[in-house]
Amino acid sequence: MSALARYFKHAGYPVSGYDRTETNLTRQLQVEGIDVHYDDRADWLASHLQPNGCLVVYTPAVPADLGERVFIENQGFALKKRSEVLGMICSEKRCCAVAGTHGKTSVSTMLAHILHTSDLGCTAFLGGISKNYQTNLLLDAESNWAVAEADEFDRSFLRLFPDLAVITSMDADHLDIYGTQQAIVDSFNAFAGQVKAGGAVVVKKGLQINKGQDISYFSYSLNERADFYAENIELVDEAYQFDLVHPKGKIEGMRLNYPGLMNVENAIAASSLALLAGVQSEELMVALAAYQGVKRRFDIQYRGEQFILIDDYAHHPEELKATITSVRAMFAGRKVTGIFQPHLYSRTRDFAEGFAQELDQLDEIILMDIYPAREKPMEGVSSDLIFSQMKNKNKQLITKKELPDVAGKLDPGVILMMGAGDIDTLVELVKMKLMEIEHV
Repeated sequence: MSALARYFKHAGYPVSGYDRTETNLTRQLQVEGIDVHYDDRADWLASHLQPNGCLVVYTPAVPADLGERVFIENQGFALKKRSEVLGMICSEKRCCAVAGTHGKTSVSTMLAHILHTSDLGCTAFLGGISKNYQTNLLLDAESNWAVAEADEFDRSFLRLFPDLAVITSMDADHLDIYGTQQAIVDSFNAFAGQVKAGGAVVVKKGLQINKGQDISYFSYSLNERADFYAENIELVDEAYQFDLVHPKGKIEGMRLNYPGLMNVENAIAASSLALLAGVQSEELMVALAAYQGVKRRFDIQYRGEQFILIDDYAHHPEELKATITSVRAMFAGRKVTGIFQPHLYSRTRDFAEGFAQELDQLDEIILMDIYPAREKPMEGVSSDLIFSQMKNKNKQLITKKELPDVAGKLDPGVILMMGAGDIDTLVELVKMKLMEIEHV
């Protein structure tokens, strides 16, 4: 939503919006001249907006009974979902869409950076803040290319009709929307079927996608043989070096300075679409070497003699698995303590066993209360559903208010903070506590 707000602001339109919670991002939007308010006030809308000449954009996270939404619907404003507006904008360019239950923000940000630094250029709407550009919106009026993160929540990505698409994963998630794993797979197949004739779909090896006519299909993997994959992967000074094998040959000596083995796989996915779009090998190598990552994706916040603090958006068992595995590979031999905030009651209910299994791979586990986001509490659903199934005895269940005291007693090692809620607002606090321990 913030990327769309920035897009319309740059186009010269007055932009205002509502968010339930004030964050660093909403404060930055206000600095950029976008009016943001945090109270559900239909009377404010009545005195500031008129239906004529006003477009209202909303996400499925906005509840139907929100006073402002009810007022807008009753007053006849032009009302469109975020995904519909994104689809309208992207239809004016050649679109690269990145879909997947995990990895889409990292892949789309990498892809946008590669295209943006190449002769092709691009406009991009991202789901995270690029550390290269300190924004989630890239603008290039002269480029014919657009990069869009294709969100499966509420089947939003079915508003996109891309020229090129990549699908990174189709794991069970958002079961409150889909109900079953098969429904998720069916939706991704529908998305792949919307790629324009003459276009291409790149799919992570092992995923089953129904192949239609007039579309090219490719596979990618980390290091298994596929249309796009890596050979000779080496970790050198916390950077990965590898050779990229692709259908027309091999690009040797690729270097990714952003940490995490999972990001090598993400880089292969992004590189596949970039090469299909027409990016040259030399441009690709230079861009990847200069890639700085996404905020809250394996984001190293502090390095000291005793501690390393990493902030990560992981909020699904498969994401926890990938992040913890990458930390183990990168910091072999060091104690790894995880601080995890579950996101959504429904996701906790659906994947409690999976969360427990992945968190057990940590040396120490600090589990926090559930961040509800758009959901209301569910009877019998709490973080204890996960906690009670963990076999690791070195664990504790705490509230957000207890975290400062707990952080001040952490053992040296890697501290990994994970979650999609407001745990990121506590990173600076934990960082300060670690620095205090370091300097005692």
